Amino acid sequence: MSLLTVSNLSHGFGDRAIFDDVSFRLLQGEHIGLIGANGEGKSTFMNIITGKLEPDAGKVTWSKHSRIGYLDQHADLKQGMTIRDVLRTAFQYLYDMEAEMNGLYAKMGEVEPEELEEILEETGRIQDALTNNDFYTIDAKVDEVANGLGLDEYGLDRDVHDLSGGQRTKVLLAKLLLEKPDILLLDEPTNYLDVEHIEWLKHYLLEYDHAFILISHDIPFLNSVVNLIYHMENQQITRYPGDYNEFLRVYEMKKQQLEAAYKKQQKEIANLKDFVARNKANAATSKMAMSRQKKLDKMDVIELDAEKPKPEFHFKQARTPGKYLFETNELVIGYGEPLSRPLNLAMERGQKIALSGANGIGKTTLLRSILGEIKAVSGSVQLGDHLHIGYFEQELKEETRNTCIEEIWEEFPHLTQQEIRSSLAKCGLTRKHIESKVQVLSGGEKAKVRLCKLINKETNLLVLDEPTNHLDPDAKAELKRALQDYKGSVLLISHEPDFYQGVVTDVWNCEDWTTKVF
Repeated sequence: MSLLTVSNLSHGFGDRAIFDDVSFRLLQGEHIGLIGANGEGKSTFMNIITGKLEPDAGKVTWSKHSRIGYLDQHADLKQGMTIRDVLRTAFQYLYDMEAEMNGLYAKMGEVEPEELEEILEETGRIQDALTNNDFYTIDAKVDEVANGLGLDEYGLDRDVHDLSGGQRTKVLLAKLLLEKPDILLLDEPTNYLDVEHIEWLKHYLLEYDHAFILISHDIPFLNSVVNLIYHMENQQITRYPGDYNEFLRVYEMKKQQLEAAYKKQQKEIANLKDFVARNKANAATSKMAMSRQKKLDKMDVIELDAEKPKPEFHFKQARTPGKYLFETNELVIGYGEPLSRPLNLAMERGQKIALSGANGIGKTTLLRSILGEIKAVSGSVQLGDHLHIGYFEQELKEETRNTCIEEIWEEFPHLTQQEIRSSLAKCGLTRKHIESKVQVLSGGEKAKVRLCKLINKETNLLVLDEPTNHLDPDAKAELKRALQDYKGSVLLISHEPDFYQGVVTDVWNCEDWTTKVF
């Protein structure tokens, strides 16, 4: 049974085409991984099928009575609502049914016997529906999912207005899972989850009876939960049965076959053209030349897709710093309330350190305290001599209205436009991306613009807070290689051990320092 049918979909932004006559089907029980390089249109596709964006052409048809759940990271959470309040709204339809039932009970004393019989029948039906949908165990279900995703660490009675962007996304994900829709639409759900909670989500999706479409650049996670891949490339969507590894195998095989066929055909075309050129003026062979020309004219010429630019990251090296990059003295981090015990930490020149531990225990707070961006609860930080720091923030506070070129030019006014274009291209951005406003780019493309700033700055300490969020596999692999080659020091937060293993010299487990109880 088809839950979703997309027919002849075309869409673009300005002169930049995203989809060209694309068709797609989602069947009952399919667990789909929607993949493609940054900027190929994965999130745009989600926005179109959920009705947030009107396509230029084509039709989107959902099956009737299907309940659709979409992880929308930009959904509004009202100030004054607690985390628990938001999670309970997943069951709003059940609360509405209870209110209807209570209203019917209130009417019972005012109606005739015939109507009373009808009301009793209706209240019985509603009561059965409430029982069958576990209405009377809602709080237990809320606690189970909240604990699984680590929301209990923030306190379920905390106002959602006080949460960070990553914490808000986790609340929205928990609400969506509690709704148990017929179709789940998940756009990079692991971006703000630590290893433990990614594992919980993996098991949840493995046991999920209904269909889902998942966008994720976390390949081990993707491989573990999907049974079908839809690959976006060059304005098309292609279906591949199996997981990501099977997709790669078939994709590479098809690519090699196409390249071999292209080379063979090009050789044939060259021979035909050569024959026509040599024989068309000769009366004895002109008919043969015309025959060859007709064959050329009718030939279905194979075209190879243009290669997408692969990112190249090379971090510039500043002068050598002092032996110690920073030292802390009885440092207690937090925002008013302490998040850590007193810390006496030191980082030496040449170290590459990953900060690990559950979300919410203060990894980002520690980075910002070391950099002096926020004031410590108590204690102090002493930065070393001759430090040149490059900082990649997990969340940007303001949305820029600049184009990509303007964004780099503001920080590096001495560069020529050609140098800026070349630098952005090396980060894997196409000409059309480079000339676009930053705010219309995908999350991965925005991350590449920010990385472009880092590679143009001379540094001896890179401080990176979840740099792989939104990055496609090619960009992630290239960033890992660049950090391995980097001669300076690195202080890194990442929820992907596969990324930082082979890069770092040390792992600091922040759970050893936290004041939070696990």
